[in-house]
Amino acid sequence: MFIRKCAVALAVASVMGGASAAELEEIVVVAHPLAAGGLAQASNVLSGEDLDQAKAASIGETLIKQAGINSASFGSAVGRPIIHGLGATRVKTTQDQIDTLDVSVTSGDHAATVEPFVADTISVLKGSSTLLYGSGAIGGVVDVDTGRHKTVMPEEFSGRAEIRFADVDDSTTGALRLDGRLSDKVAWHIDAFSRDAQDYDIPGFAESERYHLLEEHEEHDEDDHDAELAETEAFGTLPGSHNESTGGAFALSFIGERYHASVSVSKTASEYGLLAGHSHDHEEDHDDHDEDHDDHDDHDEDHLDEGLGYIDLEQTRVDIRAGYLIDNTLFQKVDFLVGLNDYEHAEIEGSGEVGTLFINDAWEARLELHHQSVANFKGLIGLQMADRDFSAIGEEVFIEPVDTQSEAVFWLGEREVAMGAIEAGVRLESVSMQPKGSMPDRSFDSLSGSLGYVHNLSESTTLSGLLDYSSRAPAIEELYANGPHLATQTFDIGDADLEEESATSLTITANWSWELVDASASVYYNDFDAFIYQAATGNENDGLPVFVYQQDSAEFYGIDFSAQVALGSLGTGQLSAKVLWDLVSANITVSGAHQNVPRLPADRVGLGLQWKNEFWNLGVDYLHVDAQNEVAEYELPTDGYQDLSLSIMRDWNYGDIDVQFFVKGKNLTNDEQRYHASFVKDLAPAPGRSVEAGIRLAF
Repeated sequence: MFIRKCAVALAVASVMGGASAAELEEIVVVAHPLAAGGLAQASNVLSGEDLDQAKAASIGETLIKQAGINSASFGSAVGRPIIHGLGATRVKTTQDQIDTLDVSVTSGDHAATVEPFVADTISVLKGSSTLLYGSGAIGGVVDVDTGRHKTVMPEEFSGRAEIRFADVDDSTTGALRLDGRLSDKVAWHIDAFSRDAQDYDIPGFAESERYHLLEEHEEHDEDDHDAELAETEAFGTLPGSHNESTGGAFALSFIGERYHASVSVSKTASEYGLLAGHSHDHEEDHDDHDEDHDDHDDHDEDHLDEGLGYIDLEQTRVDIRAGYLIDNTLFQKVDFLVGLNDYEHAEIEGSGEVGTLFINDAWEARLELHHQSVANFKGLIGLQMADRDFSAIGEEVFIEPVDTQSEAVFWLGEREVAMGAIEAGVRLESVSMQPKGSMPDRSFDSLSGSLGYVHNLSESTTLSGLLDYSSRAPAIEELYANGPHLATQTFDIGDADLEEESATSLTITANWSWELVDASASVYYNDFDAFIYQAATGNENDGLPVFVYQQDSAEFYGIDFSAQVALGSLGTGQLSAKVLWDLVSANITVSGAHQNVPRLPADRVGLGLQWKNEFWNLGVDYLHVDAQNEVAEYELPTDGYQDLSLSIMRDWNYGDIDVQFFVKGKNLTNDEQRYHASFVKDLAPAPGRSVEAGIRLAF
């Protein structure tokens, strides 16, 4: 009730803010409103040429070589980011600061509906971001800014286009973006992308050696081992790793002296394989959903011949954004954002039948009032509301339908002090869940707060510290799962009595921007109370190992470091080097004893060299990933690997058109790469050696 009253008060305040003549400031949209003032929280922003080189089929794969970020991959189409060892529901993925509104957090095989190839920038907030984005963001936020919503009038006409080809999966990927204006106050935007990728090549067998030995150790001796593998296991190509995706958006923006307002309509369609470990060929009879879902009846015959399942995904989304400058002694401006979503995906069996249909009708809205100095703090007070109507229909459902509503009020502020700034914030949130079956309703009231300090050691060096307390409501799968989960090859059992998860975190970050060195380093510690995780019971149900959700205390701590160093002139160009190093350790305390956290990413170190002049850009990067032997019970260790990549870019200019040709080699040593954070790492390695070539145009 308190939150609803606050919502009314915020709405009234926004309407009553006075309005007299004022100059329109350029409104810069970033993932965090305090970023321009020197954010105490560790963060990354990927844009421009760096983003172009990093773009991949999934958001996780796009960010995987950023310090502190890994990917929970499920083939090439699916890859959710892992930040500081935390993922799934703890890392919120947003598009233009509104949740993706898909079902990617409910299962490791569900793709996030954000497309890196249409991104202007990708911002990452590492560590708890619950103050701005809600209880699901206890581990961090990844925000994709599409550039669809204009706050300043663009050029009369501009655009960019790209097409690329890769041999590892015979893929073709294309993207197009156009921006222009209809008048002095109306701008338009169009973007589109298309991807067609076949099953990708792998260096060896699909199953890891450890996984195969675990299955076959009692039947095969060492001499017959390789022959048996060749007869029974996929080799050289990963079945079910194909990916076909298309999408696009149209947006209009209205920009005046005191306001901006925009609306975009986007559509995404994707069809991607479910890997060999997630075949839908079962002996049970399934309900016939063909009458209600005729749009899923036209299936690729090649997929049926393989006998593997695949996902057919569709999303239609409408985003509205508005801002207004207020000439008021208290408030500066008001921003309003809303996203409305119609999402469904069908999991198709190898026989062509719909095994499970997931539907997610959802919306999310934010209202932010930016205020002038109050007690010397400038900041914003905001309201966030969301509703999610989730349902799954079919024989293989492991979560019953649930309707979830959330409401929150929050405040963030910044106060300048000598040699730096103090940041503070607080958020109160209410989440309620109403299952449509026999499970009980649950509701949660959470409180989060933070206090940070940014100290300017010099004009080019800052040192910051952030102490925060954050809490999150359990996710619906953690509360209500009960059944076979074929994506992870487990039988999942939730606990409807789970409490809120909370964490007290401390992060120390240093940033240098000297004449020859740009560097950033973070040290972090997270102390969790009632940490929610899946624990193996040692039992089986329906031939699958049983995992139950439970809670215990846990600790996460680690280091991120990245740097770029100018080495000087070499011939006609400039030579530079870059360094990446990150590590994370974690443990769960169960009955007084420490246990390893499941699927914790391995430590990494990377080195790179880049040579660049007016026309050429040459780079070589090396990444070493350690073996991960600190594993949870019933989890297999993962071998370390090396990753060597090479990139060549050549720029031309033809009048108003900039042209760039590029070639990139990935995994040039053809190492078997298995991401320990992936649910299917022992069934699906990353792609083998690949060569990718393409061309980009900007005009």
